Amino acid sequence: MAVSAAAIAAASVPRALAPALGGLWEVSRSASGHNPTRICVASPDLLAQFEHRQQRCQRTVVSDNGTETLISYNCPGGGFGQSKMTLITPRTLRIDTQGISDNLPFHYQLHARRVGDCR
Repeated sequence: MAVSAAAIAAASVPRALAPALGGLWEVSRSASGHNPTRICVASPDLLAQFEHRQQRCQRTVVSDNGTETLISYNCPGGGFGQSKMTLITPRTLRIDTQGISDNLPFHYQLHARRVGDCR
């Protein structure tokens, strides 16, 4: 029996994010959604590495309780981060993220809203 890539991705999604789906998300530093970046992801846990979204990073779920999950990740070339993701609704996430990118520290909060399916 063949297992689809979507089924494998769904199985690895932290329980806290299980109600959320992959698809097209708008990510903004503003809770009002001002000046968003649109990103298509197969699974919402990929938004944990928003700072390193162009890289293939290895993610580890550190904790997964209720509506919050903590994800740590390491990327080739030395970038890394840790993100606390909070499920507000199945279409809305808050992401507190920090780490090192291009040898400099980063720390900020993001607001993500699912706006549809990917094309």
